[in-house]
Amino acid sequence: MSKDYYKILGVEKTASDADIKVAFRKLAHQHHPDKNGGDDKKFKEVNEAYQTLSDKNKRAQYDQFGSDGPQFGGGGGNPFGQGGFGGFSWEDIMRQAQQGGGAQFDMGDIDLGDLFGAAFGFGGRRVRKGRNVEVEIRMTFKESVRGFTKEVNVPDYQDGVQKGMKKVKVTIPAGVDDGQQLRMDGAGETITDGRAGNLFILVRVEKHPTIYKEGNNLFMDLSVSLRDALLGKKIKIETLDGTETIEIPECMSVGHVIKLKGKGVSQGFMRSGDFLVMTHIKMPKKLSKDAQKHIEDIAKELDVWK
Repeated sequence: MSKDYYKILGVEKTASDADIKVAFRKLAHQHHPDKNGGDDKKFKEVNEAYQTLSDKNKRAQYDQFGSDGPQFGGGGGNPFGQGGFGGFSWEDIMRQAQQGGGAQFDMGDIDLGDLFGAAFGFGGRRVRKGRNVEVEIRMTFKESVRGFTKEVNVPDYQDGVQKGMKKVKVTIPAGVDDGQQLRMDGAGETITDGRAGNLFILVRVEKHPTIYKEGNNLFMDLSVSLRDALLGKKIKIETLDGTETIEIPECMSVGHVIKLKGKGVSQGFMRSGDFLVMTHIKMPKKLSKDAQKHIEDIAKELDVWK
């Protein structure tokens, strides 16, 4: 039977990534089996729901097929996948958490050390952890596509007291999306004889007037006159990197796509995306009688449009 992951986490289907993360944190603390009154079955169920809804691709497939879809193998078994999470077994994760209370495994942007070490004090040792700090960074569409590094002002918390502001050098990777949250480990509150909190960066991206992004590809819609679609023409367009000359081919087909290879998002060793110009033929709203006659003559001459 398909599981309702949204119901398990207690969120609506329209919940944001941040809402899902908050719900997971709360329920994971509540049901952790090493906590008094914890429930191992519910804890694993909550993890299973979070692993799906915190991943864009898995969430989209779940919304379409439910937990019985092919991505989830019927929805049963280990919530961390076969063999454990990220190649580690559940026992590996628990063992790491017990050795010093500072698990270094990462579940999306959930630090297992937050759940295991500081919260439950494994082995009688309770490790203090500084609070997480959140900031918002606004950027242009081009900055989000190409990535950049800058210094940002961040609240400077030390041992529970705000000492003012501090500058933190933040690197925004290429290809981030509006609403995405990034994490910098150890850039939050500092704690004496403890572990520093993390810095969470909420990305806000301005819309571009003509260009949009899907995955690693950039897109632009371009209206082409009927004349140019028939006769062809070289035109200039503005991309994120300057002016490019593209060619409208003679007798261009409807829905023709012009590709500027490698001009999309570039992410390190991964293949760069492309810049795709989506053409749309601009048809006249009305034809005069003379225009209709000329078109009929052309149609007869070319033996088309029958």
